[in-house]
Amino acid sequence: MTSPYALKRAEQIKHIAAEMLEKRVKDTRLGFVTITDVRLSKDSHDCTLFYTVLGSEAERVDTAAALEAARGQIRTAVSRRLALRFAPTITFVADAMPETTAHMEELLAAARLVDETVAAKAVGASYAGDADPYKKPAEDGDDEPADEDDDEE
Repeated sequence: MTSPYALKRAEQIKHIAAEMLEKRVKDTRLGFVTITDVRLSKDSHDCTLFYTVLGSEAERVDTAAALEAARGQIRTAVSRRLALRFAPTITFVADAMPETTAHMEELLAAARLVDETVAAKAVGASYAGDADPYKKPAEDGDDEPADEDDDEE
């Protein structure tokens, strides 16, 4: 379990990095990037920033190069603004969440298509046996008595 201190520190690093990318880093290769998550090691020496980029594959590659170039600036800003004794090493990792979400949407669309196909086939179908195959207990007031004494006649 991550300590509340580490969670708070990770959130602060996320805000500092996002602000740096928005206002301070002046790289033309930097696209529309969003910092989605920050993972901080237990000793706070390693920091992994997950990001997403809106755009084409070429823009994603350019943004990754721009983030690597700005890594030192962001590391310096983090250590100064948080007054850390050791500046954490920063690693940028492209977040796979958009691709995973798109794949899940494709799977759900395929499942909906199969459900629609089954529903279309079921429209004119009828039961192979009785509509209600389960036995039900005899209700009171039946016209026929039970077959207990029928053998004596």
